[in-house]
Amino acid sequence: MPSPQDSSNLRQKAVKGVLWSAIESWGRQVISFAIFFILARLLGPETFGLVALSGVFLAFLQVFIDQGFSQAIVQREVLELEHLDTAFWTNLLISIVLTIFCVASADLVGNFFKEPQIIPIIRYSSFGILITAFSSVQNAIFQRKLAFKTLATRSLLAVTIGGVIGITMAFMGFGVWSLVGQQLYTNFAGVLIIWRISDWRPKLSFSIRHFKELFSFGVNVMGMNLFYFFSRRSDDLLIGYFLGSSALGYYTVAYRVFSILTELLTATIAKVSLPTFARLQHEPERLRNALYKAIQLTSLVTFPGFLGTSILAPEIITVAFGTQWVPSIPVMQILNLTGIAYAYFYFNGSVLMAIGKPSIKLAIDFMQAFINVIGFSIAVKWGIVAVASAFVIRMYLIAPIVIWIIWKEIHINVVTYLRQGVAALAGTIVMLCVIFTIQYFLSNSISSFAVLSIAIVAGSTAYILSIFLISPKLFWQIVNIAR
Repeated sequence: MPSPQDSSNLRQKAVKGVLWSAIESWGRQVISFAIFFILARLLGPETFGLVALSGVFLAFLQVFIDQGFSQAIVQREVLELEHLDTAFWTNLLISIVLTIFCVASADLVGNFFKEPQIIPIIRYSSFGILITAFSSVQNAIFQRKLAFKTLATRSLLAVTIGGVIGITMAFMGFGVWSLVGQQLYTNFAGVLIIWRISDWRPKLSFSIRHFKELFSFGVNVMGMNLFYFFSRRSDDLLIGYFLGSSALGYYTVAYRVFSILTELLTATIAKVSLPTFARLQHEPERLRNALYKAIQLTSLVTFPGFLGTSILAPEIITVAFGTQWVPSIPVMQILNLTGIAYAYFYFNGSVLMAIGKPSIKLAIDFMQAFINVIGFSIAVKWGIVAVASAFVIRMYLIAPIVIWIIWKEIHINVVTYLRQGVAALAGTIVMLCVIFTIQYFLSNSISSFAVLSIAIVAGSTAYILSIFLISPKLFWQIVNIAR
């Protein structure tokens, strides 16, 4: 049994990890959104569509780079130096092979999509695969130590450097190469920074035994990443193939806003959840309570964040990106309806990984990927709005199955599990009513920027007051955590 001091230390490390993860996620996304905002104003839908289309092929290859070794390093109770050396050289060798393959097969991919413009984009972007292989092990070491302050510093600097270079290239008229340059320099800066701050260096050693130990866990992670690719990127592939690069550009912008929100509102705690849950894997009661608390905290920001963005999508797109991106509005509104599900299900994967059940998460990911591919294939003939709808419908259809699996594995109380978001949902409903009222009475008389500003301030105030009145105990818990 852990001592009270051990429990307190873990709690302090987890809370500090959440804090620095929040600084990284929020700072990174604020910087990314500012860069994205400028580039969207300078570049058109077709440009973003071409980069997204080439990114489908690159994302597929990236599935095979890490072999799941990074998460295996984080999850292992006993970690030896040979694990780190073996993981590093394996990742580097595979990334070299994949980069060569990517350069050689770019013509085939361009011909398949009937977009010859993506051929050089794929070839130059492929060097990002090689670059990122140099930082995966160091990144896993810092995650294992819950050293998210270090990771935050590295991430913010890298994104800023890459963004400045991308914007400079856009102003100089480099077009689509601005986006390619931004990605490559962000990756390169990230590698330089993490090698500067890390005291671990790979040795020229490789162990078959340690490879097998990492691979036995990592192969499941690699399978999850493969299924995640089909679950997440099959929509891009089908839209690009059947509807063209411009339609993909509109879809990409809407999905990018959705991804930024996901990173801001859920990934902040999720990054800390795996190493924290892993330390509680032999203490089921504490693990369940940690899961409940993670859902409760996340629902407080995801419910108002996702659903508020959904109702304010017309103003956000018009103000932030301009009228040329209006077709992205309905896609953005629909995608953000997944907010409630994300609060509950974003941590289930971390729980399964922490208790050493990656094969179960692999099965869930396969089910999600299979249903997504079928749904996207059927929906794409009706356009990008239908594809977004298929994504949302799939998430809520499988929700009961996922809850049942978590109940079976760690014996959650389903009522307690679902109850974690009640206060947040009630407060969000009040907030949405306030925002809708402002839109209804003011949208025709003042600018979209004014409507957006008033709605954000009034909606946020209404939400905070609602939480204070509905659940004062929870409100003061959040205040104490912030302190």
